[in-house]
Amino acid sequence: MKKHSNKALNPFLLLISLLFIYGCVANKDTAIDRKFQNLTARYNYIYNSNVLLTEYNEGLLQSYTDNYEKILPVYLDPEPQVNLVLTPGTPNKQLDEVITKGQSIINDKSFSNYIDDAYMLLGKANYLKGNYFIASEYFDYVAKTYNNNLKTFVMAMNWKARSQMELNNMVVADKILDTMLRAADNLKNDIAEPLATTAQMRIYQKRNKEAMLLLENAVRLGDDKQLRIRWRYILAQLQEQENDLQNAFINYTKVENSNAPFEMYFHANLQRIKVRALISGYKVDEDKALLALLKDDKNFDYTDQIYYQVGELFSREGKFTKAEENYQKSVQKSTKNQNQKALSYLKIADLNFKEFNNYIKAKLYYDSTVMILPKNFPDYDNIVKKADNLKYLTDRYTIIAKEDTAQMIAQLPSTEREARIKNYLTPKVEVANVTVLNNQTLNNPDFPNQSLNSPQVAAGSTFYFNNNAAISTGFADFKRRWGNRQLEDNWRQSQRSSAQENTQVMTGGNVANTITPANGNNVQSSTDQTSLEKQYLDALPLTPALIAASDQKIIDAYFEIASFYQQELNDKNEANKIYAELLRRYPNNNHLDAIYYSLYLNNKGVDENRSNEFRQLVLQKFPESNYAKTILDPSFSAKQSTMENIANNNYNVAFEAYAKKDYPGVIKQANDNISAFPDNDLAPQYAYLKAIAVGRTAKLDPLLTEFNAITTLYPNDLIVTPLVRDHLKYIEANLAEFKQRPVALIDFDSNEPRFVSQAKPIAVPAKPLNNDINAAAEEKPAETIVKPVEKPAEVKPADVVKPASIFSAATSNEYYYVIDVADASLTLSSSRFGIGQFNRGNYPDNDLAHKLIELDNDQLIYVTSFIDLEDAKLYESSIIGQLKNIMKVPANLYRGFIISKENFEKLNSRDRINEYLEFLKDNYK
Repeated sequence: MKKHSNKALNPFLLLISLLFIYGCVANKDTAIDRKFQNLTARYNYIYNSNVLLTEYNEGLLQSYTDNYEKILPVYLDPEPQVNLVLTPGTPNKQLDEVITKGQSIINDKSFSNYIDDAYMLLGKANYLKGNYFIASEYFDYVAKTYNNNLKTFVMAMNWKARSQMELNNMVVADKILDTMLRAADNLKNDIAEPLATTAQMRIYQKRNKEAMLLLENAVRLGDDKQLRIRWRYILAQLQEQENDLQNAFINYTKVENSNAPFEMYFHANLQRIKVRALISGYKVDEDKALLALLKDDKNFDYTDQIYYQVGELFSREGKFTKAEENYQKSVQKSTKNQNQKALSYLKIADLNFKEFNNYIKAKLYYDSTVMILPKNFPDYDNIVKKADNLKYLTDRYTIIAKEDTAQMIAQLPSTEREARIKNYLTPKVEVANVTVLNNQTLNNPDFPNQSLNSPQVAAGSTFYFNNNAAISTGFADFKRRWGNRQLEDNWRQSQRSSAQENTQVMTGGNVANTITPANGNNVQSSTDQTSLEKQYLDALPLTPALIAASDQKIIDAYFEIASFYQQELNDKNEANKIYAELLRRYPNNNHLDAIYYSLYLNNKGVDENRSNEFRQLVLQKFPESNYAKTILDPSFSAKQSTMENIANNNYNVAFEAYAKKDYPGVIKQANDNISAFPDNDLAPQYAYLKAIAVGRTAKLDPLLTEFNAITTLYPNDLIVTPLVRDHLKYIEANLAEFKQRPVALIDFDSNEPRFVSQAKPIAVPAKPLNNDINAAAEEKPAETIVKPVEKPAEVKPADVVKPASIFSAATSNEYYYVIDVADASLTLSSSRFGIGQFNRGNYPDNDLAHKLIELDNDQLIYVTSFIDLEDAKLYESSIIGQLKNIMKVPANLYRGFIISKENFEKLNSRDRINEYLEFLKDNYK
């Protein structure tokens, strides 16, 4: 009987199994199939997918790092990227499994009621993986397909808006949220997250008060406890920012008393204490309350933030020295939180810049801030700009300190100088007992080269780098073997080329080429201490001429600092202080006209009596200056620009006549223009054209008369006069030959105007640049004339994928100075003639040539060649002040720069030129 029952049961069980399998795999639109699909979709896929998403979010909550110095994001999402780069989502087992389950519902359970949930799962999983565009498409499909289901529509629109916000499509996201909110008016439940998402948009839009109202409702209606706690903390942050301190205090207290994560609990407590201090005014007690948090072992990892908040309280009270002490402690204790360290650096930098006026120290801390601070930090670009600006200022303050020190040592008795120099130049190294950095550190001449990021820890640790005794021993061993080496790249390399050592910004200004470290050490690191001391001693300003040169460096530095404050930083008060200091130290300096005029402008509308005082000084002491003319006629500058354009155009006409050998026309036009514009800077160049025209049509004596008139009337001109002196010396050396000629100057090649006979071009290697600007005055043999090379073929770009930069910062054996003229239609022959005059007059022994290459929209005049970067910079510093008179085109159309031969060959368009100038700025700071 038992045996028989088993046989009868087996077919029955088999039939049931087949029916069950059929129900599971069959995809038919029947009542039974729909029930089976709903059952399996809900409990096999939807439920498990939601469990996976919950587990993922819990893990994200544990790993996500909040920056509590900013308004927290409403969700644990990354900040929207300004320049978004779309990349494949990061593989994640949990999220990939959710995607698989969602696809299974769509493919295998197509008659179930959970297809919309499946698409939502696909959208959420892709969103969490960072595939925001794909996620947005899924949510858009759900919103359009299931718009009759209000809850589904609102949730889909909510997530779509979040996706667009992550894609930085804020305008699109805002429109989506408006549509969502209108629909959500009829939704009674599940409204908290849409309100919170809208609040996030209002925060991005800086509409904090609207965000506060939305968050208040989201906190009241939300179901997720952790999200409600987070939203309440954000609400408190916004209330504090909007100065609603009472409600901020209430909400911080509620967060502190809730089941918040410890880090949020800690910051809520910290902010609560700070806000209570602001409300009550019991500042000292609040300082103690904050410091009392240090006693709790749980707060050990937040010591840096506690000190930072104490510093903030002292800063608000105006106790800036104590504030800096606490910020310094915050830096020392910041071992994990780099954002906090960067903020502390920033506060120290701001204090030294604004309150202590310690610009060298401020520059160091701004640099450290920029190195650590994330680029998406608010105001990051302005911080970088401030650091760059301070580079300009600190370079000039360093010049002042260096020259003052040199003059002070020079005034000592000769018996004391060597000892003082030795003490000044001896490197100072401290290994143990590191104390808080303060203003006294500036007495160390090596301070600008020190690092701010060095960890400072107590002695006694067994770890080598925490053990001061071990470090001291190691340092002694290192010094015994290597000597005093600065901490820098390639420190083992003791001898370096000048190009390797050059790290200064390629800028103009009278002091740009004299900037050296604060300790005066501008020699190679291989120079031994004794030799260095001897060089410093020999360079001391001991004679009246050397003292005057040193004073001029200080004057130029002060003047450029004040001008920078006035024109770049728009800080008139600080500019006035610097001008006043310059006048106090050097009341008869060579910038008086500009200083008086600047003080007249800066005091105008602030202190009219002072403004009028400086106005009268300009008019009385410098009545012929452009400043005085501008005071009397505010339109003088515009008229002057018009006159300069007319003068340039007239000069071009005269030069065309010169090129056509219309010498009587050249003489007439030169006379007319010199008579019409006797004080114009082009007058010497007109006189030179006239002299050459006279030399082509008359004997020697009239030519000598014209040349001597130029040296007499324009002795300080740096373009024509040095060249004329060169001509006179050559004529004197060959006087007999010149007297026998029927005309003083023989015919010439119009492409290279000269007054001597031309020789065939001889290729010669580049010579080191002679920095003596008056070298032309020395006796020299007749120079070899090199004709300009024909325009080279346009450089074609290589058909390769553009890398981060195609330019190289590698040292080159050949450098050019380039003048880019941003108009391909202009005739530049007269400008090239002026460059040739400048080169032959000021660098007669260097065989400099200038050539022209034409691009589609630009023309490049380039001067060749310089053997290294230092020579190119010396040339740039000498010609940059003369370009206004050399170039016969509007000043806004040309710009000059230095470039290596290898990089120059890559310039083939205006875009490529602009790219190089950005590269130049980034790589030669």
